[in-house]
Amino acid sequence: MPTQFLRDFHLTPVSGRIASAVSANPLGPLALLPGTWKGTGFNQIWRPFPGAGRGQPRFLELNETIETLEFTEVPGEIVNRGLLQPDITFRVVIYDQTIQDANVLGPNGAPIVIHFERGDWRVVPATTNPSNPATVVRQASILHGVTFPAQGAAIVTLGPPTFKTADITPFEAGNPGNPARFPEQVLANASQSRTALGDIPNIVQADLDDPNSLLSRGIAGKDITETTTLIVSSEPLNPPSSGGGIGNIAFLVGTTGPIPGAPPDPNAAVVRVDAIFWIERIINHPDGRGAFQLQYSQRVLLRFNGLDWPHVSVATLQKI
Repeated sequence: MPTQFLRDFHLTPVSGRIASAVSANPLGPLALLPGTWKGTGFNQIWRPFPGAGRGQPRFLELNETIETLEFTEVPGEIVNRGLLQPDITFRVVIYDQTIQDANVLGPNGAPIVIHFERGDWRVVPATTNPSNPATVVRQASILHGVTFPAQGAAIVTLGPPTFKTADITPFEAGNPGNPARFPEQVLANASQSRTALGDIPNIVQADLDDPNSLLSRGIAGKDITETTTLIVSSEPLNPPSSGGGIGNIAFLVGTTGPIPGAPPDPNAAVVRVDAIFWIERIINHPDGRGAFQLQYSQRVLLRFNGLDWPHVSVATLQKI
């Protein structure tokens, strides 16, 4: 079953002119992606922190971010050969994502790069085997040694998006009903196991309690007339009913725990990816033209030390 991260989103499709305009383009709900998007965001990740004298195996890294996301349409159709049903074709947009720390400089005096990702988005038509409606898929390759396809749905709605709470609290491996809250989650608590507050001067406690609060600030005062929402997961969603998965290199997977039947005890393996992207049309652009904004909220679950540790990233980007 989908996690609360996905269950909290209830979307009502609209028919008529707006939906038809999107579907008329071969890229469908991805039609507005090609081009370059730039903006800012927030990155949160719990990571392993081994070594004597530290007292616990975790570190809470926080980053205010600068991001560039570049999309390029692949010309023509991609054909997938079928045996259980006739061949299908789909359209693809490839992307490069570069995320830098807004406040921490590297040896060259430029903002340090904390994440680079290459991947693609694709529109998959409805299929009969499996019996799925039309879907969207995001495939990604991350330099740490993780790859994943995440499949899901696209929908167009009138007006701005609504953001539910994103929770960074870890929980027992495979059991989100058993959370494990840690002192590092409170900025007022001094800690050597969390990013120095001087490196995140604009982050407040409310942002740590709910990183999606930054997305709410990103739409404040903007007249958003329509939103295309892309919801994808590495786990099967219903609908759609199938697709997705995770691949980790051996170092991330590590070895199994010492207790028979216990959850795996990896170095830091990715076990799940859930992401929601919002493509927003804004009519009150300062120069009087229509404008587009891209926002996303992504949660990656890292598994180590018997817990699943949320890694939440959010951003608000403008098309340039």
